Amino acid sequence: MPDGAALRVGTLNLASGRGPDGRVLAPPALAAAVAGFDVDVLAVQEVDAGQGRSGGTDQTAVLAGALGAVDWRHAATLDGTPSPFRGTWTAAEPALRGPDGAVPGPAYGVALLSRRPVRAWSVLGLGSGRARLPLRAPDPATGRPRLWWVPDEPRVAVAACLDGLTVVATHLSFSPPTAVRQLRRLRRWTGSLPGPVVVAGDLNLPGGVPARLLGATSLLRAASFPASDPRLQLDHLLALGAVTARDGTVEGLPVGDHRALTVTVTPG
Repeated sequence: MPDGAALRVGTLNLASGRGPDGRVLAPPALAAAVAGFDVDVLAVQEVDAGQGRSGGTDQTAVLAGALGAVDWRHAATLDGTPSPFRGTWTAAEPALRGPDGAVPGPAYGVALLSRRPVRAWSVLGLGSGRARLPLRAPDPATGRPRLWWVPDEPRVAVAACLDGLTVVATHLSFSPPTAVRQLRRLRRWTGSLPGPVVVAGDLNLPGGVPARLLGATSLLRAASFPASDPRLQLDHLLALGAVTARDGTVEGLPVGDHRALTVTVTPG
């Protein structure tokens, strides 16, 4: 990508590949769900790799094939299977796995995919908080709904340095104080990356809050959650540095529990 060239950047919370009915899509259906999605660089959150619940699929690789991405990285935030029970997973060391890397075991995290050549990749661990999220879901033993207290998970950020632009993908904590702390750490880190920088992801902070805390420009203001009837903007595309944005869209896809955000950006 020559300096100053436009590209389409997007973000999608994949929800482990779940469709509107809550069932995990098999690889062909997952690929079909994004096949017509026009995006050059896509930040994806809640991505499974080698999980039994999603058929052992490397979901990042499936998405990359469907989108025609020439390069990608998956960063596990935890090893094992996410659940209310800490015994089913452990925090993963911040690391990147690409197209040539085998899935070492069940993992879950974020991914960044690019149709354009990537000059360098970076990863930053953002830690986690002590908060627990109340979540009503079926009890595997009885099948009856019950209230679970889900512990916060570790978080990471992944950066792809392209010609003229860096894109950062992340998924922040559901606990607002922890998300704010993570966003401030992210702000310090982006200062060391080649600019301008676009931060893309589910930041779990509403409206204009992330842009103000990051000292960034919001490239698209629109409700994105829940996907079925968006009332709140938790997903963001934010610019640090000189970026021109146009043609922002919010799109409901046949996968994920948030709507996808995309915008065309031109550095400079």
